[in-house]
Amino acid sequence: MKKLSARRRHPLAALVVLLLALACTGGLYAVFAPADKAQADETAQSLTIEEGKKLYAVGCASCHGTGGQGSSDGPSLVGVGAAAVDFQVSTGRMPAATSQGAQLPKKPSTYSQAEIDQLAAYIASLGAGPAVPTEEQYGPEGADIAKGGELFRNNCAQCHNFTGKGGALTNGKYAPDLEDVSPKHIYEAMLTGPQNMPSFPDSTLSEQNKKDVIAYLHAVNSDESESPGGLSLGGLGPVSEGLFAWVFGLGALIAVAVWVAARTAKAKKS
Repeated sequence: MKKLSARRRHPLAALVVLLLALACTGGLYAVFAPADKAQADETAQSLTIEEGKKLYAVGCASCHGTGGQGSSDGPSLVGVGAAAVDFQVSTGRMPAATSQGAQLPKKPSTYSQAEIDQLAAYIASLGAGPAVPTEEQYGPEGADIAKGGELFRNNCAQCHNFTGKGGALTNGKYAPDLEDVSPKHIYEAMLTGPQNMPSFPDSTLSEQNKKDVIAYLHAVNSDESESPGGLSLGGLGPVSEGLFAWVFGLGALIAVAVWVAARTAKAKKS
């Protein structure tokens, strides 16, 4: 007992006790803090989904059904994912106008970005689907513009024109101009395939490939870009080039033919 008492009175005894107490406190925090944080994140996500459900009931359920199962007025949203919701609602294509045409046009969005996030979270909770891409996925860092141009011409130019100026499709439909479309929305469109566009999942067009395509579109449509072939004629390809050839080229040939004929007739009279 005397030896134990002497150890307790040792000058370093208080320091040892303090270190043990700190170690126990740190260990307990490491065990319980992550669980508290995960629980808080789960609660916040649940609240986001609940708010999204309320927004959905007011603005979407009349066409897509109360549970997103779809109806005669709108397709099912189960499994479309958050990316599809973010694209359609952010670009104003949804909610659709009462009098729908052949294709839903882009228009100002009726929802704030926070509300769009809530709607996307609710739809994502109905079934697994593509998530909203991050800036790292669609940003220009590490992109190969030349590769992007090759991919775009092989997969997209048939509808969007080789510089993304858009073009007409059948039955009044069209491929929209991509010049002022944000990189995130271009990525989401490739990922989800809105309206007449086919989808390009990562198994078809990888994340890097999508990044390359976006970088190419930015390069050819930026104000700093110059047409290597001279006058671009709007970048509309064979349409404007053919019109130019018919109006000016053929017109010039007709003018030359008239001039030659007039000179010949004058020479004969002389």
